[in-house]
Amino acid sequence: MNVTATTFSDLGLAEPLLRSLNAENHLIPTPIQSSAIPLVLAGRDILGIAQTGTGKTAAFALPILQKLAENRADAGPRAARALVLAPTRELAIQIGEDFRAYGRHLGLRQAVIFGGVGYKHQVDMLNRGVDVLIATPGRLLDLMGQRCVRLDRVSFLVLDEADRMLDMGFIRDVRRIVQTLPRPRQSLLFSATMPGTVAGLAGEMLVNPIRVEVTPSATPIERIDQRVIMVDAARKRAMLTGLFADVAMGRVIVFTRTKHGADRVARHLDSAGIQAAAIHGNKSQNQRQRTLANFHAGHLRVLVATDIASRGIDVAGVTHVVNFELPHEPDSYVHRIGRTARAGASGIAISLCDPSERGNLRAIERLIKRPLTVIGDIPPGFGQVANDDGFQREPRREGNRHRRYRGYNSRRAA
Repeated sequence: MNVTATTFSDLGLAEPLLRSLNAENHLIPTPIQSSAIPLVLAGRDILGIAQTGTGKTAAFALPILQKLAENRADAGPRAARALVLAPTRELAIQIGEDFRAYGRHLGLRQAVIFGGVGYKHQVDMLNRGVDVLIATPGRLLDLMGQRCVRLDRVSFLVLDEADRMLDMGFIRDVRRIVQTLPRPRQSLLFSATMPGTVAGLAGEMLVNPIRVEVTPSATPIERIDQRVIMVDAARKRAMLTGLFADVAMGRVIVFTRTKHGADRVARHLDSAGIQAAAIHGNKSQNQRQRTLANFHAGHLRVLVATDIASRGIDVAGVTHVVNFELPHEPDSYVHRIGRTARAGASGIAISLCDPSERGNLRAIERLIKRPLTVIGDIPPGFGQVANDDGFQREPRREGNRHRRYRGYNSRRAA
Protein backbone atom coordinates (compact mmCIF):
# COMPACT_ATOMS: atom_id res chain seq x y z
CA MET A 1 0.00 0.00 0.00
CA ASN A 2 1.31 3.44 -0.91
CA VAL A 3 0.09 6.67 0.66
CA THR A 4 1.23 10.06 -0.56
CA ALA A 5 1.64 12.68 2.16
CA THR A 6 3.48 15.96 1.92
CA THR A 7 3.59 16.69 5.65
CA PHE A 8 3.22 14.78 8.90
CA SER A 9 0.00 16.64 9.66
CA ASP A 10 -1.49 15.02 6.54
CA LEU A 11 -1.05 11.65 8.27
CA GLY A 12 -3.36 12.50 11.17
CA LEU A 13 -0.74 12.95 13.87
CA ALA A 14 -1.61 15.02 16.93
CA GLU A 15 -0.20 18.47 17.60
CA PRO A 16 2.22 17.44 20.42
CA LEU A 17 3.84 14.94 18.06
CA LEU A 18 4.05 17.51 15.27
CA ARG A 19 5.81 19.89 17.66
CA SER A 20 8.35 17.19 18.52
CA LEU A 21 8.93 16.37 14.86
CA ASN A 22 9.47 20.03 14.09
CA ALA A 23 12.01 20.29 16.92
CA GLU A 24 13.85 17.31 15.41
CA ASN A 25 13.68 18.99 11.98
CA HIS A 26 11.66 16.05 10.63
CA LEU A 27 9.31 17.85 8.27
CA ILE A 28 8.58 15.50 5.37
CA PRO A 29 7.54 11.87 5.97
CA THR A 30 9.47 9.10 4.26
CA PRO A 31 7.60 6.58 2.08
CA ILE A 32 7.31 3.99 4.84
CA GLN A 33 6.08 6.63 7.28
CA SER A 34 3.48 7.85 4.78
CA SER A 35 2.31 4.27 4.23
CA ALA A 36 2.46 2.84 7.74
CA ILE A 37 1.39 5.65 10.09
CA PRO A 38 -2.25 5.92 8.91
CA LEU A 39 -2.59 2.11 8.97
CA VAL A 40 -1.25 1.83 12.53
CA LEU A 41 -3.51 4.68 13.63
CA ALA A 42 -6.41 2.73 12.10
CA GLY A 43 -5.52 -0.32 14.22
CA ARG A 44 -4.17 -2.59 11.48
CA ASP A 45 -1.38 -5.14 11.89
CA ILE A 46 1.60 -4.33 9.65
CA LEU A 47 4.20 -6.46 7.88
CA GLY A 48 6.84 -3.91 6.93
CA ILE A 49 9.68 -4.68 4.52
CA ALA A 50 12.16 -1.87 4.93
CA GLN A 51 15.89 -1.44 5.16
CA THR A 52 17.64 0.55 7.83
CA GLY A 53 17.75 4.25 7.09
CA THR A 54 14.21 4.42 5.69
CA GLY A 55 12.66 6.00 8.80
CA LYS A 56 10.82 2.91 10.03
CA THR A 57 11.30 3.68 13.74
CA ALA A 58 9.17 6.79 13.40
CA ALA A 59 6.72 4.79 11.29
CA PHE A 60 5.77 2.73 14.35
CA ALA A 61 6.79 5.01 17.25
CA LEU A 62 4.65 8.00 16.26
CA PRO A 63 1.28 6.23 15.88
CA ILE A 64 1.86 4.06 18.97
CA LEU A 65 2.66 7.14 21.06
CA GLN A 66 -0.47 8.84 19.78
CA LYS A 67 -2.70 5.87 20.59
CA LEU A 68 -1.19 5.47 24.05
CA ALA A 69 -1.75 9.17 24.74
CA GLU A 70 -5.34 9.01 23.54
CA ASN A 71 -6.11 6.08 25.85
CA ARG A 72 -4.51 7.10 29.13
CA ALA A 73 -4.22 4.16 31.48
CA ASP A 74 -1.94 3.06 34.30
CA ALA A 75 -0.05 -0.02 33.24
CA GLY A 76 0.42 -1.04 36.86
CA PRO A 77 3.57 -2.20 38.68
CA ARG A 78 6.07 -4.14 36.56
CA ALA A 79 3.74 -3.94 33.54
CA ALA A 80 3.93 -2.30 30.11
CA ARG A 81 1.32 -1.18 27.60
CA ALA A 82 3.53 -1.40 24.47
CA LEU A 83 6.46 -3.74 23.83
CA VAL A 84 9.17 -3.20 21.22
CA LEU A 85 11.65 -6.05 20.69
CA ALA A 86 15.04 -5.28 19.12
CA PRO A 87 17.94 -7.66 18.38
CA THR A 88 20.80 -5.56 19.82
CA ARG A 89 21.26 -3.22 22.74
CA GLU A 90 22.49 -0.48 20.38
CA LEU A 91 19.26 -0.64 18.39
CA ALA A 92 17.18 -0.80 21.59
CA ILE A 93 18.92 2.33 22.91
CA GLN A 94 18.41 4.13 19.59
CA ILE A 95 14.71 3.23 19.51
CA GLY A 96 14.38 4.43 23.11
CA GLU A 97 15.96 7.77 22.21
CA ASP A 98 13.54 8.16 19.30
CA PHE A 99 10.50 7.36 21.45
CA ARG A 100 11.70 9.87 24.04
CA ALA A 101 12.27 12.59 21.44
CA TYR A 102 8.92 12.10 19.70
CA GLY A 103 6.96 11.73 22.93
CA ARG A 104 8.54 14.60 24.86
CA HIS A 105 5.22 16.49 25.16
CA LEU A 106 3.02 13.48 26.02
CA GLY A 107 4.08 12.62 29.58
CA LEU A 108 4.39 8.87 28.89
CA ARG A 109 6.84 6.61 30.74
CA GLN A 110 9.27 4.28 29.00
CA ALA A 111 12.08 1.88 29.82
CA VAL A 112 14.86 0.35 27.75
CA ILE A 113 16.25 -2.98 28.97
CA PHE A 114 19.14 -4.99 27.58
CA GLY A 115 21.92 -7.27 28.72
CA GLY A 116 25.50 -6.47 29.57
CA VAL A 117 24.64 -4.12 32.45
CA GLY A 118 23.33 -4.54 35.99
CA TYR A 119 19.70 -5.31 36.76
CA LYS A 120 18.89 -2.79 39.49
CA HIS A 121 18.20 0.32 37.43
CA GLN A 122 16.13 -1.63 34.91
CA VAL A 123 14.12 -3.35 37.65
CA ASP A 124 13.51 0.00 39.37
CA MET A 125 12.11 1.46 36.15
CA LEU A 126 9.84 -1.54 35.63
CA ASN A 127 8.57 -1.48 39.21
CA ARG A 128 6.74 1.77 38.50
CA GLY A 129 5.17 0.40 35.34
CA VAL A 130 5.78 1.90 31.89
CA ASP A 131 3.81 2.86 28.82
CA VAL A 132 6.54 1.71 26.40
CA LEU A 133 9.04 -1.07 27.03
CA ILE A 134 11.91 -1.47 24.55
CA ALA A 135 13.87 -4.66 25.13
CA THR A 136 16.28 -7.21 23.76
CA PRO A 137 14.87 -10.75 23.94
CA GLY A 138 17.48 -12.30 26.24
CA ARG A 139 17.29 -9.72 29.02
CA LEU A 140 13.50 -9.58 28.79
CA LEU A 141 13.20 -13.34 29.24
CA ASP A 142 15.62 -13.08 32.14
CA LEU A 143 13.48 -10.49 33.90
CA MET A 144 10.30 -12.41 33.11
CA GLY A 145 11.83 -15.45 34.79
CA GLN A 146 12.57 -13.35 37.87
CA ARG A 147 8.97 -12.04 37.86
CA CYS A 148 10.25 -8.49 37.47
CA VAL A 149 8.09 -7.73 34.44
CA ARG A 150 4.52 -8.51 33.37
CA LEU A 151 3.35 -8.55 29.78
CA ASP A 152 -0.35 -9.26 30.37
CA ARG A 153 -1.31 -5.64 29.61
CA VAL A 154 0.56 -5.23 26.34
CA SER A 155 -1.72 -3.77 23.67
CA PHE A 156 0.97 -3.02 21.07
CA LEU A 157 3.81 -5.30 19.95
CA VAL A 158 6.62 -4.31 17.58
CA LEU A 159 9.26 -6.73 16.36
CA ASP A 160 12.02 -4.72 14.69
CA GLU A 161 14.80 -6.15 12.49
CA ALA A 162 13.15 -9.58 12.46
CA ASP A 163 15.70 -11.02 10.04
CA ARG A 164 18.49 -9.90 12.34
CA MET A 165 16.70 -11.74 15.17
CA LEU A 166 16.95 -14.84 13.00
CA ASP A 167 20.63 -14.24 12.21
CA MET A 168 21.44 -13.89 15.91
CA GLY A 169 19.48 -16.98 16.96
CA PHE A 170 16.72 -15.12 18.81
CA ILE A 171 13.69 -16.47 16.99
CA ARG A 172 12.99 -19.10 19.65
CA ASP A 173 13.23 -16.46 22.40
CA VAL A 174 10.90 -14.17 20.46
CA ARG A 175 8.34 -16.95 20.10
CA ARG A 176 8.47 -17.61 23.85
CA ILE A 177 7.82 -13.94 24.57
CA VAL A 178 5.03 -13.59 22.01
CA GLN A 179 3.23 -16.63 23.42
CA THR A 180 2.85 -14.84 26.77
CA LEU A 181 1.20 -11.74 25.28
CA PRO A 182 -2.55 -11.13 25.44
CA ARG A 183 -4.94 -11.07 22.54
CA PRO A 184 -6.38 -9.01 21.07
CA ARG A 185 -3.43 -6.71 20.47
CA GLN A 186 -1.99 -4.75 17.57
CA SER A 187 1.24 -6.22 16.17
CA LEU A 188 3.82 -4.79 13.79
CA LEU A 189 6.76 -6.70 12.29
CA PHE A 190 9.57 -5.02 10.37
CA SER A 191 12.34 -6.76 8.46
CA ALA A 192 14.81 -5.85 5.71
CA THR A 193 14.41 -9.31 4.16
CA MET A 194 11.77 -11.99 4.39
CA PRO A 195 13.32 -15.49 4.75
CA GLY A 196 10.98 -18.40 5.41
CA THR A 197 11.47 -18.40 9.17
CA VAL A 198 10.58 -14.72 9.45
CA ALA A 199 7.56 -15.21 7.21
CA GLY A 200 6.44 -18.03 9.49
CA LEU A 201 6.86 -15.83 12.55
CA ALA A 202 4.83 -13.10 10.86
CA GLY A 203 2.06 -15.63 10.27
CA GLU A 204 2.03 -16.47 13.97
CA MET A 205 2.18 -12.87 15.21
CA LEU A 206 0.02 -10.90 12.83
CA VAL A 207 -3.71 -10.95 12.14
CA ASN A 208 -4.81 -10.02 8.61
CA PRO A 209 -1.76 -7.77 8.17
CA ILE A 210 -1.21 -5.19 5.48
CA ARG A 211 2.17 -5.52 3.80
CA VAL A 212 4.11 -2.28 3.44
CA GLU A 213 7.22 -2.55 1.26
CA VAL A 214 9.29 0.45 0.34
CA THR A 215 12.50 -1.07 -1.08
CA PRO A 216 13.38 -4.40 -2.69
CA SER A 217 14.70 -6.84 -0.10
CA ALA A 218 18.48 -7.15 0.30
CA THR A 219 19.20 -4.39 -2.23
CA PRO A 220 21.64 -1.58 -1.31
CA ILE A 221 20.22 1.91 -1.04
CA GLU A 222 20.53 3.47 -4.48
CA ARG A 223 21.99 6.70 -3.11
CA ILE A 224 25.18 4.93 -2.00
CA ASP A 225 28.12 5.30 -4.38
CA GLN A 226 29.97 1.99 -4.00
CA ARG A 227 33.66 1.69 -4.81
CA VAL A 228 36.39 -0.94 -4.43
CA ILE A 229 40.14 -0.42 -4.08
CA MET A 230 42.30 -3.49 -4.75
CA VAL A 231 45.15 -3.50 -2.24
CA ASP A 232 47.27 -6.15 -0.52
CA ALA A 233 46.33 -6.84 3.09
CA ALA A 234 49.73 -5.62 4.33
CA ARG A 235 49.12 -2.20 2.78
CA LYS A 236 45.54 -1.70 3.92
CA ARG A 237 46.21 0.36 7.03
CA ALA A 238 48.44 2.78 5.13
CA MET A 239 45.86 3.00 2.36
CA LEU A 240 43.14 3.71 4.91
CA THR A 241 45.17 6.50 6.49
CA GLY A 242 45.74 8.03 3.06
CA LEU A 243 42.02 8.10 2.35
CA PHE A 244 41.50 10.50 5.23
CA ALA A 245 43.47 13.18 3.40
CA ASP A 246 40.11 13.83 1.75
CA VAL A 247 38.31 16.33 3.99
CA ALA A 248 34.99 15.14 2.56
CA MET A 249 35.39 12.05 4.73
CA GLY A 250 33.86 13.85 7.66
CA ARG A 251 32.07 11.16 9.68
CA VAL A 252 33.16 7.64 8.81
CA ILE A 253 32.45 4.11 9.98
CA VAL A 254 35.18 1.55 9.25
CA PHE A 255 34.21 -2.12 9.45
CA THR A 256 36.56 -4.96 10.34
CA ARG A 257 35.87 -8.68 10.70
CA THR A 258 37.30 -9.14 14.19
CA LYS A 259 37.33 -7.32 17.50
CA HIS A 260 41.13 -7.31 17.70
CA GLY A 261 41.27 -6.03 14.13
CA ALA A 262 38.98 -3.14 15.08
CA ASP A 263 41.22 -2.21 17.99
CA ARG A 264 44.34 -2.33 15.80
CA VAL A 265 42.80 -0.13 13.11
CA ALA A 266 41.50 2.39 15.67
CA ARG A 267 44.94 2.63 17.31
CA HIS A 268 46.60 3.05 13.90
CA LEU A 269 44.28 5.89 12.90
CA ASP A 270 44.56 7.58 16.26
CA SER A 271 48.35 7.48 16.10
CA ALA A 272 48.11 9.15 12.67
CA GLY A 273 46.17 12.05 14.21
CA ILE A 274 42.73 10.87 13.03
CA GLN A 275 40.30 10.76 15.95
CA ALA A 276 39.04 7.18 16.06
CA ALA A 277 37.67 4.66 18.54
CA ALA A 278 36.56 1.04 18.29
CA ILE A 279 33.22 -0.49 19.24
CA HIS A 280 32.63 -4.24 19.54
CA GLY A 281 31.40 -6.95 21.85
CA ASN A 282 34.46 -6.95 24.12
CA LYS A 283 33.79 -3.35 25.15
CA SER A 284 31.63 -2.75 28.20
CA GLN A 285 28.19 -1.28 27.65
CA ASN A 286 29.30 2.02 29.19
CA GLN A 287 32.32 2.15 26.87
CA ARG A 288 30.17 1.46 23.84
CA GLN A 289 27.59 4.08 24.75
CA ARG A 290 30.29 6.66 25.47
CA THR A 291 32.01 5.95 22.12
CA LEU A 292 28.72 6.20 20.24
CA ALA A 293 27.87 9.45 22.01
CA ASN A 294 31.27 10.93 21.08
CA PHE A 295 30.84 9.83 17.47
CA HIS A 296 27.33 11.25 17.35
CA ALA A 297 28.52 14.56 18.83
CA GLY A 298 31.36 14.85 16.31
CA HIS A 299 34.18 14.37 18.82
CA LEU A 300 35.30 11.32 16.83
CA ARG A 301 35.82 11.37 13.09
CA VAL A 302 35.93 7.59 12.79
CA LEU A 303 34.07 4.74 14.43
CA VAL A 304 35.79 1.39 13.86
CA ALA A 305 33.31 -1.43 14.28
CA THR A 306 32.66 -5.10 13.88
CA ASP A 307 29.36 -6.26 12.43
CA ILE A 308 27.68 -5.75 15.80
CA ALA A 309 27.26 -2.15 14.61
CA SER A 310 26.15 -2.91 11.05
CA ARG A 311 22.51 -2.51 12.02
CA GLY A 312 20.54 -0.43 14.40
CA ILE A 313 22.92 2.48 14.93
CA ASP A 314 21.32 5.52 13.35
CA VAL A 315 23.92 8.28 13.40
CA ALA A 316 23.04 11.21 11.18
CA GLY A 317 25.57 12.50 8.69
CA VAL A 318 27.76 9.42 8.15
CA THR A 319 29.50 10.45 4.93
CA HIS A 320 31.43 7.25 4.24
CA VAL A 321 31.49 3.59 5.16
CA VAL A 322 34.81 1.81 4.65
CA ASN A 323 35.02 -1.97 4.58
CA PHE A 324 38.57 -2.52 5.81
CA GLU A 325 37.86 -6.20 5.17
CA LEU A 326 35.01 -7.58 3.11
CA PRO A 327 32.54 -9.60 5.17
CA HIS A 328 32.22 -13.34 4.63
CA GLU A 329 28.43 -13.03 4.38
CA PRO A 330 27.31 -10.79 1.51
CA ASP A 331 24.17 -9.74 3.44
CA SER A 332 26.48 -8.13 5.99
CA TYR A 333 27.86 -5.89 3.26
CA VAL A 334 24.38 -4.53 2.59
CA HIS A 335 23.76 -3.87 6.27
CA ARG A 336 27.17 -2.25 6.74
CA ILE A 337 26.88 0.23 3.91
CA GLY A 338 23.36 1.09 5.08
CA ARG A 339 24.97 3.16 7.84
CA THR A 340 25.39 5.96 5.28
CA ALA A 341 22.84 7.54 2.90
CA ARG A 342 20.23 7.73 5.63
CA ALA A 343 17.20 10.02 5.87
CA GLY A 344 17.40 11.09 2.23
CA ALA A 345 21.13 11.86 2.17
CA SER A 346 23.68 10.34 -0.19
CA GLY A 347 26.80 8.47 0.87
CA ILE A 348 29.90 6.63 -0.27
CA ALA A 349 31.00 3.08 0.53
CA ILE A 350 34.63 2.13 -0.09
CA SER A 351 35.85 -1.46 0.20
CA LEU A 352 39.52 -2.40 0.50
CA CYS A 353 39.85 -5.76 -1.23
CA ASP A 354 42.85 -8.03 -0.91
CA PRO A 355 43.29 -10.65 -3.67
CA SER A 356 42.27 -13.35 -1.19
CA GLU A 357 38.90 -11.59 -0.80
CA ARG A 358 37.91 -11.75 -4.46
CA GLY A 359 35.48 -14.57 -3.73
CA ASN A 360 33.73 -12.38 -1.16
CA LEU A 361 33.56 -9.55 -3.68
CA ARG A 362 31.95 -11.81 -6.30
CA ALA A 363 29.39 -13.02 -3.75
CA ILE A 364 28.45 -9.42 -2.92
CA GLU A 365 28.07 -8.57 -6.60
CA ARG A 366 25.83 -11.59 -7.12
CA LEU A 367 23.63 -10.54 -4.20
CA ILE A 368 23.24 -6.91 -5.28
CA LYS A 369 23.02 -7.90 -8.96
CA ARG A 370 25.55 -5.36 -10.16
CA PRO A 371 29.34 -5.08 -10.45
CA LEU A 372 31.12 -2.80 -8.02
CA THR A 373 33.32 -0.10 -9.51
CA VAL A 374 36.99 -0.88 -8.96
CA ILE A 375 39.21 2.17 -8.65
CA GLY A 376 42.25 1.58 -10.83
CA ASP A 377 44.27 4.62 -9.85
CA ILE A 378 44.66 7.02 -6.97
CA PRO A 379 41.68 9.40 -6.86
CA PRO A 380 42.35 13.13 -6.71
CA GLY A 381 41.25 14.56 -3.40
CA PHE A 382 42.44 11.53 -1.44
CA GLY A 383 45.94 12.98 -1.12
CA GLN A 384 48.95 12.30 -3.30
CA VAL A 385 51.20 10.42 -0.91
CA ALA A 386 54.30 8.40 -1.55
CA ASN A 387 54.10 4.74 -2.47
CA ASP A 388 55.46 3.69 0.90
CA ASP A 389 52.32 5.22 2.42
CA GLY A 390 50.34 2.47 0.81
CA PHE A 391 48.93 3.77 -2.48
CA GLN A 392 49.43 1.66 -5.57
CA ARG A 393 50.24 4.25 -8.22
CA GLU A 394 50.38 1.75 -11.08
CA PRO A 395 48.02 -1.08 -10.17
CA ARG A 396 48.38 -4.32 -12.06
CA ARG A 397 45.49 -4.55 -14.48
CA GLU A 398 43.70 -7.87 -14.74
CA GLY A 399 41.21 -8.00 -17.56
CA ASN A 400 38.52 -5.36 -17.19
CA ARG A 401 38.26 -5.49 -13.42
CA HIS A 402 40.65 -2.55 -12.85
CA ARG A 403 39.28 0.54 -14.51
CA ARG A 404 39.19 4.25 -13.91
CA TYR A 405 36.29 5.42 -11.79
CA ARG A 406 34.40 8.06 -13.70
CA GLY A 407 33.35 9.98 -10.63
CA TYR A 408 36.98 10.60 -9.71
CA ASN A 409 38.69 11.34 -13.01
CA SER A 410 38.42 14.44 -15.14
CA ARG A 411 39.35 12.35 -18.18
CA ARG A 412 36.13 10.40 -18.59
CA ALA A 413 36.20 7.06 -20.27
CA ALA A 414 34.46 6.84 -23.60
